[in-house]
Amino acid sequence: MNKLKIAILSYRSAPFSGGQGIFVYELSKSLQALGHDVDVVSGPPYPSLEDSINLVKLPGLDLFSTFVFKERYKIFLSKRNKSSNDWYEFVSTLFGGFPEIKTFGSRAYDLLKNSNYDVIIDNQSVSYGMLKIQEEIPLIEIIHHPITMDYKYDVQFSKGIMQRLSKWRWFSFLKMQKRVAKQLKVISTPSMSSKKDITEDFKVSSERISVIPNGIDFNIFTPMLKINRIPKQLITTASADVPLKGLDFSLQAVAQLKDEYPDIKLVVIGDPRTDGHTERLIHDLKIEGHVSFKTNLSKSEIAYEYAHSSIAIVSSLYEGFGFPVGEAMACGIPLIASNVASIPEITSSYAQLIPSENSDAIVQSIKNVFVNPHKYNLQAEQGREHIISNFNWSKIAERYEDLILKTIKNFNVDL
Repeated sequence: MNKLKIAILSYRSAPFSGGQGIFVYELSKSLQALGHDVDVVSGPPYPSLEDSINLVKLPGLDLFSTFVFKERYKIFLSKRNKSSNDWYEFVSTLFGGFPEIKTFGSRAYDLLKNSNYDVIIDNQSVSYGMLKIQEEIPLIEIIHHPITMDYKYDVQFSKGIMQRLSKWRWFSFLKMQKRVAKQLKVISTPSMSSKKDITEDFKVSSERISVIPNGIDFNIFTPMLKINRIPKQLITTASADVPLKGLDFSLQAVAQLKDEYPDIKLVVIGDPRTDGHTERLIHDLKIEGHVSFKTNLSKSEIAYEYAHSSIAIVSSLYEGFGFPVGEAMACGIPLIASNVASIPEITSSYAQLIPSENSDAIVQSIKNVFVNPHKYNLQAEQGREHIISNFNWSKIAERYEDLILKTIKNFNVDL
């Protein structure tokens, strides 16, 4: 097979939090391992990549590096030769919007319209710029899940009309994504659950959506047998301090268990907003001494935290593809996970699946492991083998390669 020149686009790719940076790193690495020439084009925050993969930085104003108006205004004023995208970013952000997706797509088109890439893979911007790109270069759009799900739960857990209005303004980019998604020729998503939601929420024909699961780096996320697990230590991931991650219910479970198990602790991989909802809830539940947060961890450092813990919890209300689910299973740790969306597709029968938004179910599942650790450690060992067999990035990259070749072929036929 001829070497292909591939560009992977990502409007933001935080290397230590959220699934997008992980996805970009793993997909670029795996496609390069198949012999292709891969560039990653990203807005800030920029991803961590293999040294051999070229990072093309496509910065906007990066106004979300701060939430202080004076600092944002200073950033805007300091930008020379302001473009229409710069003005749009500043004004939209001023009124509570999230404009980065739209402006990234516009900048990406300007960068790529005269390029010599064989195919473009866009990581979930679903922006107007992608419609222009797909007319000139074969394009595959990755939609991990429709962001309508994030909006749904943010509104559900909002308090008062002002918070709801704020959420409506922030998620105003959804109008664009709904328009764009219906016109995209090739979409890939990591689960059957996400495919169903994309067809329903974005009104996309299912025939244009391929399901290719994400992989798990089971060489890094692996049991560390020389490390002793802390008997009553739990671990969860909340990469974004948002209702969708369901952290509230894990915290409520700890509050219910703290008297019976005084040494219970919950390690949260993530960063709460200062004086935000999560910090206030921890204070209200009086569990400050039972909860700690770890941020900006590498994959190896996260695996190290799993090795010290005895139970992993994923209490998400929704996951397009739950990296924390697969990573915990790869580490061979007993897992409690919400029985929603894509999660059962990943876990199969190798986790305790519970109803979402149910702290009582989390409490009972934790007690199950405390009472019968042998049973659930055996389940966890089998779960790791399940991950190795079904979520291997090498095999998944071959499926992407097949989709890439099909996309290029159909594009040439349409010319």
